[in-house]
Amino acid sequence: MSTAEPTTPAHRDAAARAGGDGAASATPTAPMYGPVPAAEESGIAGFVKGIFLAPTAEGRPAPVAEVEALAGHGLVGDRYGAGIGSYSGREPSTGRALTLIAVEALEGLARDTGIALAPGAHRRNVVTRGVDLDALIGKRFRVGTVECFGARPCTPCAHLESLTQPGVLKGLVNRGGLRVDVLTSGRIAVGDAIVVLGDG
Repeated sequence: MSTAEPTTPAHRDAAARAGGDGAASATPTAPMYGPVPAAEESGIAGFVKGIFLAPTAEGRPAPVAEVEALAGHGLVGDRYGAGIGSYSGREPSTGRALTLIAVEALEGLARDTGIALAPGAHRRNVVTRGVDLDALIGKRFRVGTVECFGARPCTPCAHLESLTQPGVLKGLVNRGGLRVDVLTSGRIAVGDAIVVLGDG
């Protein structure tokens, strides 16, 4: 899919905040994804604050304003959606389609360890704000127009640390994010709500 420049001011601002070279900074920075918008829909648990795609297993994730998700596959333009991620084809097969991480976890990493990962260096697809991702395990929820299922935690691994810097693995223990199955096709955009639908 195309990763053309964002066409709205909100998306341009989000993409600008999501810029960076993928490296880790030595010192914490101010919150990089902005405040939580007001919840206007019943069941809203949080919001999408950033979207990142890496077309190859070792490729640098790049920010996009929106993305298409395909049921049973993942995100168009991402390595796991194409079945060529570092862990594609391995068991467990669930939770490979989409990964989420909370901006609160990234801010906590910076606060607790002094490691401020550049946007996208976490290698998760969607950055959220305001939602307890662990609470979504075993739940159905909607991100944008895409219905999802929280499959299991996205535990930090040595591969992630090898692509960033020492201390990232330990610093993200118990806050590495969420692995998700994509149940219906649709689109996800920066600013979209995350709405809890119920048990899986």
